[in-house]
Amino acid sequence: MLDKPVPIAAIICTYNRDSYLGDAIDSLLNQTLEDYEVLVVDNASTDRTKEIVESRLSHPRLRYVYEPILGLSVARNRGAKETTAPIIAYLDDDAIATPQWLSVLIEAYQLNEKLAIAGGKVTLIWPKNIPTPNWISADLAGGLGAYDLGDKIVYINNPQLTPRGLNYSMRRSFLEQIGGFDANLGRVGKKLLSNEELYTTELALNKGWEVAYLPDALVAHNVAPERLKADWFLRRSWWQGVSECYREEIAGRTGIEQLGRGGERLVRGLYKSLKYINNPALSFDNLVYAYGQIGYLQEAIKMMITSGNNPQ
Repeated sequence: MLDKPVPIAAIICTYNRDSYLGDAIDSLLNQTLEDYEVLVVDNASTDRTKEIVESRLSHPRLRYVYEPILGLSVARNRGAKETTAPIIAYLDDDAIATPQWLSVLIEAYQLNEKLAIAGGKVTLIWPKNIPTPNWISADLAGGLGAYDLGDKIVYINNPQLTPRGLNYSMRRSFLEQIGGFDANLGRVGKKLLSNEELYTTELALNKGWEVAYLPDALVAHNVAPERLKADWFLRRSWWQGVSECYREEIAGRTGIEQLGRGGERLVRGLYKSLKYINNPALSFDNLVYAYGQIGYLQEAIKMMITSGNNPQ
């Protein structure tokens, strides 16, 4: 246990990922930065998560917290409450940070007091002895966590370009300003809800903060074998559509116009999927996009029905 406040805390929120967790923790315990702490938030895991963390708890930087309420955003908020560090860096439980990761992040925040969010480049670690399908496009690789805006620092103005959640850091004062991560967004168990980073980035930009891509804050992300199956991408896209609908509800952009937006995107995705039928990656990419719009439209219709049954 550290006996003094630290300038940055690295937090891993984990749920039943014991096969990767040890490497993620070890990468954080071997940073070049001298002054930091590492916190693992066990989000109701039922595997060997606690055992893996306990085997490393002799390290003075490492702490363990159990959060029984399932949900990534809940776990992230719990982690933030467990530390007083002014900068909070989130690393996924199946990712590996390079040794300079925290040093690059803390320097960026110290040099720019308007910086609210920062994240870095993400490369992929493909599973061994499993060929990469020819239908995985660059965009679909982004769904696996890949993130690369080049080799120079980029200040982001478009929330769609937000840093990946697996390599995502925030200034505490901003996180407190927005009341933490919205629990309606972000993965909950096997429900692949998302958009929590996109939403917080959107809030930061709207409130006059800055968001940065830092290429040297490099992280590698393990691709689980089950994510190389077509049905995983379809399921993820479905939940992406649901998440987008939730984000619009939070932002007050719901209503009949959602049917037009979702319908136009559905038709466009199906058309392009057929148009590029001879290009497996491009065709499947557009099919996945179209499938996500079905999830979006279904959720939008459910919200409209619920709203109609509960007039204000």
